[in-house]
Amino acid sequence: MMSTAVTGAARPATRHAGDGGLKLLHSAGATWLTLAFIGQLMLAAYVVGFYLRTAVTGDWQRWNQVLPVGYVEGDLIGNLVLGLHLLFTVFIIAGAALQLAPQVRRRWPRFHRWNGRFYLLSAVIMSLGGLYLVWSRESPKGSPIQDVAISINALLILACAAAALHFARGKRFEQHKRWALRLFLVVSGVWFFRVGLTFWLLVNQGPVGFDPKTLTGPFVVFLGFAQYLLPLALLEAYFRAGDSHSSYARLSMSACLGLFTLITATGIFAAAMMLWLPRLTA
Repeated sequence: MMSTAVTGAARPATRHAGDGGLKLLHSAGATWLTLAFIGQLMLAAYVVGFYLRTAVTGDWQRWNQVLPVGYVEGDLIGNLVLGLHLLFTVFIIAGAALQLAPQVRRRWPRFHRWNGRFYLLSAVIMSLGGLYLVWSRESPKGSPIQDVAISINALLILACAAAALHFARGKRFEQHKRWALRLFLVVSGVWFFRVGLTFWLLVNQGPVGFDPKTLTGPFVVFLGFAQYLLPLALLEAYFRAGDSHSSYARLSMSACLGLFTLITATGIFAAAMMLWLPRLTA
């Protein structure tokens, strides 16, 4: 299922070359995407299990043990925006799996269109909410450059959503699929940040290059931008390899995706053990 979602963007190259390198490239992309969906569903389960549970029980202050700025007494608008931001995180994770599934698109095109509209709306709400929270609340953690990184991520979400919608309405579906994949990656920035940070902690057996108390330091600044720029760069390289007639380019890209999949899997495991499961069981 995920294989076609990833390889659809490279479909033109398939007509010109059927070598093993192309098949391996497609398989490598599909493997990573499937792993990413599993990891994001774990994040969605955590958001529901922690934030919804504490909200229902009225234990709002526990949000402040996790977020730099969580529940703020008297800030009705800010708290509402934060709650919607978390809620639409769950919506967009579930929506992405359905939207990128080619079987759904082929068998239920009407559902695909309506789910796509809801997915784009969720992305816009998330990005605007993130911008509001970053610039309306003073965080005790992080640095201004990290706020800039988050803001760029939000603007990229809006740009990719607009492009995906534009090409869908113009029935330019190959371009639409490519922009939908770009949108998926930039929307996943927060997830990439957590997976990347916990991977770094696991590999180094502790914080290296940043202060965990203030969440400042060169590595956190790097990760703030890399959380969306690195996946986008890899996706563009994947597109170029798929469009290329070079077996060497395809095999090299497959190897890069294999390494990225290994890093992602390790980061997901680390995030589950360090962040998500301890807070769900506390």
